Amino acid sequence: MVTKTKVLLVIGGSDAGISAALRVKELKPEIEVNVFLEDEFPNLSICGLPYAISGDVADWHDLAHRKLAELTATGIHFFMNTTVDKINPGQHEILLHARKGETQTCHYDFLLVATGAKPRLSGITGINQVDSRIHVMHTMADYFAIEKSLSSPDQHKAAIIGAGYIGIEMAEALRKRQLEVTLFQRSSEILATVDANLGHIVQEKLTENQVRVITNTAIKKIQSTAAGVSLTGQKATEITHYDDFDLVLIVTGVQPNSQLLADAGAQLNPNNHAVAVDEFMHTTLPDIWAAGDLVQTYHQLLGMTYLPLGTTAHKQGRVAGSVIAGYPRPFKGIVGTQVLKAFDLIVARTGLLDREAVEAGFSPLSVTSNVDDHKAYFPGAHKIKIRITGDRRTGQLLGAQLIGHFGSEVAKRNDVFATAIANKLTVSQISDLDLSYSPPVGSPWDAIQIAAQNWEKASLEQA
Repeated sequence: MVTKTKVLLVIGGSDAGISAALRVKELKPEIEVNVFLEDEFPNLSICGLPYAISGDVADWHDLAHRKLAELTATGIHFFMNTTVDKINPGQHEILLHARKGETQTCHYDFLLVATGAKPRLSGITGINQVDSRIHVMHTMADYFAIEKSLSSPDQHKAAIIGAGYIGIEMAEALRKRQLEVTLFQRSSEILATVDANLGHIVQEKLTENQVRVITNTAIKKIQSTAAGVSLTGQKATEITHYDDFDLVLIVTGVQPNSQLLADAGAQLNPNNHAVAVDEFMHTTLPDIWAAGDLVQTYHQLLGMTYLPLGTTAHKQGRVAGSVIAGYPRPFKGIVGTQVLKAFDLIVARTGLLDREAVEAGFSPLSVTSNVDDHKAYFPGAHKIKIRITGDRRTGQLLGAQLIGHFGSEVAKRNDVFATAIANKLTVSQISDLDLSYSPPVGSPWDAIQIAAQNWEKASLEQA
């Protein structure tokens, strides 16, 4: 008796899709795996694009997590420049077309949708006008368009709308390309993912590096002129015009690219249109999984939320691949661990901010410490600002924010906090951790342990 080969179709060739495809081939190599992507750049690190713009990564090809030859050697089949138009769940088939090609039908036993997110661009008049000076930063096509603009000798002034991670990274990248950079932010402080006074430290670092930062200003209109692109901003009731930009970059956030699954009948979150999935990344449709930036995510302290991160996409794709291959394991969730480099500054966070903890029903206490990254007697010591948020009633560690000098192991110290939160440690239990020590890299009590002990002291004083 001949056994029919099972077929997995993957829509999307980035982090989640490739992680799932590789996991299936690792566990069940006999499953046929076909990956469809709209461009021809599978498994490229989109997070690395600002560093290709800056020149820190000399060749954009190096942004690939894995080379195409390495991927195809596993037996995965890639169909480039291919758009999936429709999913028919009842028939277990998808309709697709290649560039300038006729519509085709492909059948599946398993389907993984990993279409990611798309730029959130609403609210600005003129944002859709055709002008080679106006850009978003989301795909390799966007990267090539920006590089083409920057290759022109008359590029001098750049505007960035949005002061989140990508906006700040691109501000640094364009300064390295010797452009005058103006960064616009709707709210009073940049980098809303950390507390305002920590975001202000990042703002000071940008200003120190000749980035003009304009806050409390919502850009309402973009207009192309012969002299350059002009922006109209609103600050309270005041309208201000900013003129003659040679390049405008819009990075005001993303939203789930979930329409394909919505049209197929999958359940979405009504507030943010993220795809509803269970702990095994299964959608509400039979034999269809979804992973990455298009799905809602389980947060260990908040429950279901939408927080698109590359690390999460890789994990969710691996979970989906394991389940499809017949080795079910649940997605354990995230705690919101993030990090950003801004010139020679590193800012990181994990868990909850104070205000988020209040909204989640905790009774938070947040305490800030300024601690040396290693023994001060060894040359080159820098201060790390560490803010710990814990629950007053139980002592449970709820969150941490860190900001310090590049090279001070800020990110890895943040990871210790992330691990502690995931394992439901109290703040006081941070002192019990057996952490490494040598004078050039740390202290007998590591910086995070000193910060934890300062939190304990403040907690006792307020008891």
